[in-house]
Amino acid sequence: MDNHEVISLGTQYIMSTYARPPVAIVKGQGVRVWDADGKSYLDFVAGIAVNALGHCHPNVVQAIKNQAEKLIHCSNLYWSEPQVRLAELLAKHSGLDQVFFCNSGAEANEAAIKLARKYSKERRGPNRYHIITMTGSFHGRTMGALTATAQEKIHHGFEPLLPGFSYAQFNDLSAVEANIRPETCAVMVEPVQGESGVNLAEPGFLIGLEKVCRQHQLLLIVDEVQCGLGRTGQFLAFQHFGIRPDIVVLAKALGGGLPIGAILATTEVASAFRPGSHGSTFGANPVACAASEAVIETLEKEGLIENARKQGEYFLRRLKELASLPQFRPLVKDVRGMGLMLAMELTIPGARVVDSCREKGLLINCTAENVLRFLPPLIVNAAEIDAAAAILAEALEEETQSNSKEEH
Repeated sequence: MDNHEVISLGTQYIMSTYARPPVAIVKGQGVRVWDADGKSYLDFVAGIAVNALGHCHPNVVQAIKNQAEKLIHCSNLYWSEPQVRLAELLAKHSGLDQVFFCNSGAEANEAAIKLARKYSKERRGPNRYHIITMTGSFHGRTMGALTATAQEKIHHGFEPLLPGFSYAQFNDLSAVEANIRPETCAVMVEPVQGESGVNLAEPGFLIGLEKVCRQHQLLLIVDEVQCGLGRTGQFLAFQHFGIRPDIVVLAKALGGGLPIGAILATTEVASAFRPGSHGSTFGANPVACAASEAVIETLEKEGLIENARKQGEYFLRRLKELASLPQFRPLVKDVRGMGLMLAMELTIPGARVVDSCREKGLLINCTAENVLRFLPPLIVNAAEIDAAAAILAEALEEETQSNSKEEH
């Protein structure tokens, strides 16, 4: 099928929950993908930070093949080697102790909420259930994760929300302290907020947040669904700040393209989960765990976390150079990011720039209406970044000329 045929069938049979461009992706290799008409694109979305090793990395493909020939599923009624090996790797790389596996970031955040409440009710008192999250956060679209997400547009149409959450201004420690109640059990935060525009937590905020949590006997939950697994230039983003959360949430890049989520916790906090407390039929699927093991080993052996730091600095510099050009200054409000999680905030809606880049062979996306988000695979090199920057410059130039014509 060509693009038109795929889109026609999809429009007929698939619910309209996504505003998709007229492209059907059929193949991926490294930093490139191809659509059903054979057109090639540089992929700087990477499955929304999922394809950290690029598309079809040979280590991940081989791990999937090997495991699929042995055991595809056995459920969590039994142990399996891949989940045990993966849990050990995650514990060693994170500095936390124990793992629960599920299938997605939303599921992992639901598990983190349950664990925080259960631990706190058992250790701190029966009325400890309230959780503070940050304005601009995004934690998923299931009801608990949706309620934890402090964005009204995500809530709209799904009220009434679940009780037991309140929202504090991101990067404002005094606002967090003002939200603490006798019922509060935890604070949940993303070190980098992806969906609301790649907003960075200030170092002093995260360090202070840990101190506040210790002072008030609150659990610190760090959501690294999008910013974890090497993307910011550390294995986990919180490691930039020298803090130790009680619970960490992972997904997206963890499976190298296969669906898997996880929460990591200290032994003390994890002890609140006992048989029957929580579960997942497909969590710790052997094939997904084998793929995840390959992802983590490849990040380490191929130096991709360091590459994310190095190439991220280079890409950030290229974006700032574009923003500083006289013709683009009226269009660009800010450039920011950490590692290979970067953004260019515009003074205009970003949809036309995204469309123009796609037509020229570069996939990026726009979030928060006017923020161009760049999430290339961690294998990206300087030549690919230069090619992406050149396409972006063309798209911005077109927008400048279009705006000039509209003004006249």
